[in-house]
Amino acid sequence: MSLVNPYSSQSLPQTQSASSTGIASNTTQTETSSNAYLDSVQHAEAAETPEPNSQELTQSDFFALLSQQLSMQDPFKPVENDQMISQMASFSTVDGIAKLNEEILNLNTLTSSSQALQASGLVGQKVLIPSDTGHIGTDSSEVKGVISTPTPIDSITVNIEDETGQVIRTFEVDGSAGGNIDVTWDGLDKNGEPVAEGNYAIKANGKIDGTSEDLAVSTYAHVSSVSLGDVTTGAILNLRGIGGIQLSDVLAVAES
Repeated sequence: MSLVNPYSSQSLPQTQSASSTGIASNTTQTETSSNAYLDSVQHAEAAETPEPNSQELTQSDFFALLSQQLSMQDPFKPVENDQMISQMASFSTVDGIAKLNEEILNLNTLTSSSQALQASGLVGQKVLIPSDTGHIGTDSSEVKGVISTPTPIDSITVNIEDETGQVIRTFEVDGSAGGNIDVTWDGLDKNGEPVAEGNYAIKANGKIDGTSEDLAVSTYAHVSSVSLGDVTTGAILNLRGIGGIQLSDVLAVAES
């Protein structure tokens, strides 16, 4: 007597085997095809991501809208030539202004870079700035400045004030020459003692037509470095103990 295994593959119905084969075949066909080119196109399309919509009206968009307008116009009331030319001219003007703005921005960037390169030559020099504040430090024991007078003045009173506004020194300067009068403070207080490191203000006063008036004072400051800045500010000169100032605000340059 021979025994037959009921679970043997030979006893399985052929229809079940065909069905299993058919399912596997269908699964394979959904992933790939017999054409390699179609497969590559299918994978490329699946990997594509939609581009963000732009809100800008380009020249091609304008002409597309213009063509659509012409194709849907009333044949009995067509668009006049002057209207169409006016629309095209308006768009061309706007497009030209946009390109001009881009060129101006590029020119401003080049100008700022060139200005910063020129300003770098001022590092280590002293510049005259429209401020009455000077700095006393370990490497600068005196403050120099310029007093501007509208008319000649026999005597100009100069007061040196500390950061709290306290007057620590008073002296006289001859202003008979008029115009720009050079002034130098040696960094000593009223007792002849060197002052502490810090910022000090030079205040000038003189009589003009019998009336006592405050006079404009400019001081020299040491340039320690230069910052590039931006298109609006341009190059920035970093002054020792004072802070930053725009290159365009410099009144004069002196040797260090």
